[in-house]
Amino acid sequence: MEEGKGYAISEYYRLPPVMLSESEANALVTAEQLVQQNSDDSFVKAYSGAIAKVKAVLKHSLQDKANLLSERIRIFQKAENKRTSSNLAALQFALTNFCLTTIKYTNEANLASDRTVEPFALVSTQGNWLLLAWCRLRHEFRFFRLDRMQKVEVLTESFTPHEMTLQEYFDRHY
Repeated sequence: MEEGKGYAISEYYRLPPVMLSESEANALVTAEQLVQQNSDDSFVKAYSGAIAKVKAVLKHSLQDKANLLSERIRIFQKAENKRTSSNLAALQFALTNFCLTTIKYTNEANLASDRTVEPFALVSTQGNWLLLAWCRLRHEFRFFRLDRMQKVEVLTESFTPHEMTLQEYFDRHY
């Protein structure tokens, strides 16, 4: 394999196509409707792109059924769901690559501050995405609502990953 060029395989080797059952394809289509309800534009866009690629490699008969289901399934939530952020994808990248991140954040009292954080986890609760991060200003783990972030910048500088798991964090603090 050559980076950026794809894979080269022997002309005699065959790679089987993605083999999803109809119920697996239906589960992905239903999940797509759930994702559409999400409050983060970057997440919705990334999932929509991924599901389009998966649908493209399905057998034609399964593609037709998946497209029919897409047209005939809707999930309504009672709360008004306006898009409130577009930073989830950037924060996911920062979390998985251990990149320091700066955020311009407005708290509940409407006070703005600039923070440098070490992303640790992402949590979705009651329609809001929260970033759990080590805050270098406060020297402790803090939750930051994504809808209160006016600006997010993922830095090239990395940090040493924290040794605990998310479950260990919850066990210690709740």
